[in-house]
Amino acid sequence: MATLLDPTARGRVILVGAGPGDPGLLTVRAVEALKSADIVVHDGLIDPRVLDLAPASAQRISVAKRRARHTLPQESINALIIAHVRTGAIVVRLKGGDPFIFGRGGEEVEAVRAAGLPVEVIPGVSAALGCAAEAMLPLTHRDYSSAVSFVAGQCKGLADQDWSGLAGKGRTLVIYMGVATANDIADKLMRDGVAPDMPVATLERGTLAGARALRTLLADLGAMMAREKVASPAIIVVGEVVDLSDAQDRLGRWAAVAEGTFA
Repeated sequence: MATLLDPTARGRVILVGAGPGDPGLLTVRAVEALKSADIVVHDGLIDPRVLDLAPASAQRISVAKRRARHTLPQESINALIIAHVRTGAIVVRLKGGDPFIFGRGGEEVEAVRAAGLPVEVIPGVSAALGCAAEAMLPLTHRDYSSAVSFVAGQCKGLADQDWSGLAGKGRTLVIYMGVATANDIADKLMRDGVAPDMPVATLERGTLAGARALRTLLADLGAMMAREKVASPAIIVVGEVVDLSDAQDRLGRWAAVAEGTFA
């Protein structure tokens, strides 16, 4: 099958993973796609330097989403993409991280295919991989973790989600979109049998300016988020591998402050 990056092929969609933030983590193929774009439909957290890789003549359309506030509902984003493709445009749908890891890329591919239009997906470095690498946090390790799972912490019916067996000894759990629900997440995991003293890290703004990697224990997760004023974008990593990372121990620091021994 010929690649959709063929510059002579018009009227098509390329879903592109923009990675966790740092433009240096874009794939070569992603850069090629951006340079071919007539229209760039992009998420809100895309670095402007990434958008600048598209031609100056390319129209840039933000479909930024925030908690409880979407610029456009997903159905409207699908319709927008399809409408532009039908004019013969090359539409790059630029998504943070990887399109198929909590990026709703699967829904967009379904919609485009249902409209009978060609679509290609270019993977990106997911937030979990990019942020963990920056923090020197191995998501798997021969001595500590032989399994890793990804879940969404911001979803309807969080309490009813079955996460049993996803976190604990020998396993790593990565939670996307969990800042606002950190207290509920910690309570849920402890109810499911995860030890309250299981190491946990928050990787905030990974690969971007102002990035922070903070660690504590599961029972302190929600409290640490509040103390440190952690804000999105951030991911949460639960597992023994956290202790191998460069993340700062904020529980130990807080205890020292409380005892008056922290200089």
